[in-house]
Amino acid sequence: MKRADVVELFTRLRELNPHPTTELEYDTPFELLVAVVLSAQATDVGVNKATRKLYPLANTPQAILALGEDGLKKYINTIGLFNAKAKNVIALCQILVEQHEGEVPRTREALEALPGVGRKTANVVLNTAFGEPTMAVDTHIFRVSNRTGLAPGKDVRVVEDKLVKVIPAEFRQDAHHWLILHGRYVCKARKPDCPHCVIRDLCRYKDKTVT
Repeated sequence: MKRADVVELFTRLRELNPHPTTELEYDTPFELLVAVVLSAQATDVGVNKATRKLYPLANTPQAILALGEDGLKKYINTIGLFNAKAKNVIALCQILVEQHEGEVPRTREALEALPGVGRKTANVVLNTAFGEPTMAVDTHIFRVSNRTGLAPGKDVRVVEDKLVKVIPAEFRQDAHHWLILHGRYVCKARKPDCPHCVIRDLCRYKDKTVT
């Protein structure tokens, strides 16, 4: 995609949603971190339902450690893979308390050293909690990047690196959210809503829908 088209693409997405953010509900970096860990292979809606019950009672590493693994499971057992996620959340809380004074670290290396935290989760926390212009490539961003021709690639890391390179600096902070929301609600996996897409004329997808 030509640079002028990239600028136009993000200009249009910004006009639709000037201040995009995650659909996960959180008030602190720690709440966001836990929510993102819980959201792996789960919906934001499902995670929010669980954390609305959990966070009023336990929203710090110390408080979740006090619940214990079994206690935590009672709040998140409606989320897929909740057993493994409970184990990871308890383990990461232990590390935060022992190594980071209960605070969420602000470096990729320290975040990725936490149980249940991979590159994508670290990128979400760095971007959304700490304002870093990172690109967390999930299935939505991967799909949109390939379909549109914005940053085609065979794996998420290739797409991430290309996005960082092609997205102009003025859009980079919010680009992650714009692309996720576009993929979630417009450029959907099974039937993209091309007739109502604001970037249809810029998109390289050859199988555009007509209805």
